[in-house]
Amino acid sequence: MSLDVLLKQAAKRLQAAGSASPRVDAEVLMCHVLERDRTWLYTWGDKMCSAQEQARFDALIDARAEGKPVAYLTGEREFWGLRLATSSTTLIPRPDTETLVEIALSRVTRISGRLLDLGTGTGAIALAFASEQPGWQVVGVDVRQEAVELATRNAYALGIANARFLHSDWFGTLPSDGNAETFFNIIVSNPPYIAADDPHLDEGDVRFEPRSALVAKADGMADLLHLVATARRYLAASGWLLLEHGYTQAAKVRLALTSAGYQNVESVRDLGGHERVTLGRLITAT
Repeated sequence: MSLDVLLKQAAKRLQAAGSASPRVDAEVLMCHVLERDRTWLYTWGDKMCSAQEQARFDALIDARAEGKPVAYLTGEREFWGLRLATSSTTLIPRPDTETLVEIALSRVTRISGRLLDLGTGTGAIALAFASEQPGWQVVGVDVRQEAVELATRNAYALGIANARFLHSDWFGTLPSDGNAETFFNIIVSNPPYIAADDPHLDEGDVRFEPRSALVAKADGMADLLHLVATARRYLAASGWLLLEHGYTQAAKVRLALTSAGYQNVESVRDLGGHERVTLGRLITAT
């Protein structure tokens, strides 16, 4: 059977199963099977699949129709133009999180500095920033050792030498002895911020992602508030704290930052127009 026919049938099935992007999903999975890019797919749609290739493709379509994320089925996801290996132990990098990277880069005023990415997962945020700012030292931490190992492999595969990854429960294993080398000019995080009873947890790709990386206590605010309070001890003077959050949480995060003594507090909208990232500046380091 030709690629075009297989893709048409697969897209129809995925649409019936509720996929928001059935044709794209089918094309990405076919490219994964054939080890080709989508440009090749468009050019050679009349090519015939082997029985083995078709069987592999059908199995992936079956899994996607059950709701399993494409990024977990292929084992990779593109973020900021970087091809990242993914794992079911980490969140799938999403386009909206590129907003956090853009804002962090916009706050760079020096050739060298230090950035900390809390809850790094695949290393997406840390590696995107490090790829744009090779003069900066970038540190990513995660409470899951599997995530630390995955992010480290991604850095190696991409040839990004100015990012390293550590096992830590937020700031838990980071020194805070007041030495200048322990402070960061920018701290970023995409922490868990979904309430435990949020119905979206039972929809789409989120159903298959680790709950520990999604859900936070206090209606999703617990980790955000912890980071606001604790980051002060790790920020350099005039350092920035940037937090991704849910689209209804911006006002609460702004209030928390202002109450904690941060200045220049503001929220920035994501690609969908929702307030997604809130930031503040600590003029005088603690």
